[in-house]
Amino acid sequence: MSEKKVITVNNAEVDTSSKESFTNLDAVTIQDIKTRFGADPHGEVEDPISEFLFKEFLSMSIEEALDILAKAIEYHNDDVNFPSDIYEKIELIVQGPEAYAADIEVYEREAKVEATLIHYHSPYPEVRAVTDPFDDPEIPVETIRAYFWGFLWTIIGTGMNQFFSPRQPSISLSSGVLQIILLPCGRVSEYLPDWGFTFRGTRHSLNPGPWSFKEQMFATIIFSVSIGGAYAGSYNIFVDKLEMYYGSAWADVGYQFLLVLSTQFVGFGFAGVMRRLIVYPVRAMWPTMLPTIAMNRALASPETKKNLNGWTISRYRFFVIVFCASFLYFWIPNYLFAGLSYFNWITWIKPDNFNLAVITGSISGLGLNPLPTFDWSIINYSAPLNLPFYSQVNQFIGVVISGLILIPAVFYTNYKWTGYLPVNSNAIFHNTGERYNVTKVLTGGLFDPKKYAVYGPPFYTAANLVVYGSFFAIYPFAIIYTFVTDWKAISASVKDLWKSVRNPKRSNFDAHDDVHSKMMSKYKETPDWYFLVVLVIALVLGIVLVKVYPGTETPVWGLFFTIGINFIFLIPITLIYSVTGFSFGLNVLVELIVGYAIPGNGNALNILKCYGYNIDGQAQNYITDQKMGHYSKIPPLALFRGQMISTIFQCLVTIGVVNWQISNIEGLCTKEQAQKFTCPGVNTFFSASVLWGVIGPKKVFGGLYPILQWCFLIGALAPIPCLLAKRYFPKTTRYFQPTLIIGGLFSYAPYNLTYHTVGMYISWGFMHHIRRRYLAWWEKYTYVLSASLTAGVAFSAIIIFFAVQYHPKDINWWGNNVPYNGLDASMGGRLDIPEDPGYFGPSPENFP
Repeated sequence: MSEKKVITVNNAEVDTSSKESFTNLDAVTIQDIKTRFGADPHGEVEDPISEFLFKEFLSMSIEEALDILAKAIEYHNDDVNFPSDIYEKIELIVQGPEAYAADIEVYEREAKVEATLIHYHSPYPEVRAVTDPFDDPEIPVETIRAYFWGFLWTIIGTGMNQFFSPRQPSISLSSGVLQIILLPCGRVSEYLPDWGFTFRGTRHSLNPGPWSFKEQMFATIIFSVSIGGAYAGSYNIFVDKLEMYYGSAWADVGYQFLLVLSTQFVGFGFAGVMRRLIVYPVRAMWPTMLPTIAMNRALASPETKKNLNGWTISRYRFFVIVFCASFLYFWIPNYLFAGLSYFNWITWIKPDNFNLAVITGSISGLGLNPLPTFDWSIINYSAPLNLPFYSQVNQFIGVVISGLILIPAVFYTNYKWTGYLPVNSNAIFHNTGERYNVTKVLTGGLFDPKKYAVYGPPFYTAANLVVYGSFFAIYPFAIIYTFVTDWKAISASVKDLWKSVRNPKRSNFDAHDDVHSKMMSKYKETPDWYFLVVLVIALVLGIVLVKVYPGTETPVWGLFFTIGINFIFLIPITLIYSVTGFSFGLNVLVELIVGYAIPGNGNALNILKCYGYNIDGQAQNYITDQKMGHYSKIPPLALFRGQMISTIFQCLVTIGVVNWQISNIEGLCTKEQAQKFTCPGVNTFFSASVLWGVIGPKKVFGGLYPILQWCFLIGALAPIPCLLAKRYFPKTTRYFQPTLIIGGLFSYAPYNLTYHTVGMYISWGFMHHIRRRYLAWWEKYTYVLSASLTAGVAFSAIIIFFAVQYHPKDINWWGNNVPYNGLDASMGGRLDIPEDPGYFGPSPENFP
């Protein structure tokens, strides 16, 4: 036995003298410890990660362990992603053996195990499941073949994602999905000849050896830019070109190129600053991109065969089986039996019952149905296998609350004439119940008061009214609440940024001592001025755009205004996204302010809204990739080069696909479109440009919907009770995330509970129950399951569309017709428009 040794931790004396030599443990204890580090519980297969961690465990002293745990308690005291049971455990450990209620041998062993996992790997099981605690800088990354496959699949992935983006529900190829295709491509490249050249002392070959997991990850990050999409820019093109919207002849291809290139690149300048605040801190876990890294490990990394809860199947084989099953099954709800997609079975009882359709309908109603769908493309709308369970719960609560407000307080009371309109549409309507035709109040693209006095204002549906009120509330709430709850992390990051400004040669990783930052510090960093150059070029393109195309009616100062707005809001909204996986843009805030600053101008609002939305959208997209590279140990300069070039390819493909869709898809962006290309995002974009751009917020707040302006005050006051609850009931409110609840409030128009309910069940099963009881299984298979289901649906949808839907080969039977036979598919308003005077709302002399 060693001599008695006492240290003080959190004002408590702890006896750290060990009765057990950690270098002479018995075989059972050693295997138990290695199992805690991820090894095969039967000890049949050696695992390099568990061996590495066990070595660090042996070299760690109890003093070091307790110091690490004490710092973890302080750093993660309000961290919703840190496992609550582990947090409570290490609190007891730090208090001493008596509080932990274990003898000194078990006490010290448990302290060192938890400290080893936190300090030498990650405090989060989700991150440990997809990363390694060590790195080999010699592994090939930025190879010719990685660039080739990355760019090729950027083109294909962008094309597919843009093609299906106007669909409801949309279908997309995620980074995790495209990785599956990359693997055989990379493996084929291993048969190329070893031809190459030497540049600056480094040889670049067509075949530098076996396809590495870093090459796989680098190519993945290259085409992940296509996942973020140029959707804000594409919405502009749809709204500009389609006759049902603005039908602007001046919006030619040159305008489209300038718009998309400029808006896509302007966010990267902000990303250079934000990486210090959102990428390197440990708490910025970024749950949305963990499935992508999981697939990389499953595909390209050597995998040891472990027995996990009776499962020994490899990740890749598991993926192939689920992918095939998903590919085949999607034919059923998407083509053979549409009733399984929108399973609005309650409305089948009485299809012509209006109230039943409003409450339970999956297509036009609110979707209050305990089992509303068997279609993964709908279920996956809420990302149930990606986001943490607490995030799902908070957002689901918001969705339910929104429905409770929407139905009794707005729709059925006919508040602001909503009873005359469909309950859950995102369109805007004329006072005769028809879709609003904005061209009837425009002259030369600008608002015409005389025409407006004749035609009248547009009107929101009940759901749209609640959605916009929620958006107005979330901006002040998110800023106040996030800055208060995360002030410690934000202030530390800002101080670190200021130190870097004063000392430009200072490393980005100097303030971070976690294992991943230490490994990344070995690579050359991307200079800040690179990002500034990109930002300046993007701004120049934007200035050329508004000067060369006067039809935009957009002042140059508006571009700088959107930059200022993003500078204020980007930190809190990105911080929320990095921790919870919930994201919201600045589109509504920008359209409101622009509506005041440039009244009567829908085109200017659309242009500046595109910039306002894409600055934060692309900054978040690039930052996500930075974190992905951080976890995967991709050199920052390689990532910068790959993303910049890939974005150019993405812009070109996006413009081509959008123009093809406009010319070739019949009924595009109409409710009756046969292949579900109803354009929910585009319709919302157009509606906002009319109400807040052409008509303007003065008329909206002053006469149409004055209640909306009070939502800002509600959002500013709501943090007070929430912060008090967090302060005085910290354990009870640990998973209470009011920002996510407010985010759930704008889940309607045109979506509804159908897109959340089944996802909630799956989230509870996998992200809560299985994660708690079968953690090893969950770590290995959950994210692979998510990627494989999504991949099967995406590829199946492509085949179905071009094989049997583009040139229709319809199957006309009850199972395909029943979801659309009742009022759920063709719902109008609850009230009939009065025959005299033939319209609803204010009379012409009282138009706002």
